[in-house]
Amino acid sequence: MDIYAKIVAKIIEQQESIMGPIAIEQAKRVSQLKVDWPEHKVDLTGDPQAAVDKLVEQYKELFGQIAVETCRDAVQTMLASLPKEQIPSTLK
Repeated sequence: MDIYAKIVAKIIEQQESIMGPIAIEQAKRVSQLKVDWPEHKVDLTGDPQAAVDKLVEQYKELFGQIAVETCRDAVQTMLASLPKEQIPSTLK
């Protein structure tokens, strides 16, 4: 699994711990993501940064800015391994 798929999986996992199964439903609404949550497998299509941004925006629509902050906190250590220009804009 590449770094962006790991980021997406960690975000979904964190959101699921807060909001339950609705987190998976919301992730499945993001067209660039293919989510097989029983296997905790995520595949991204297209621009991976855009896919992460769409996921974060999906959660933000439901729960506001606190969802964005939770996503950032969940993947903070992973983001440190990416060059600044490769960090999705919603997580900067």
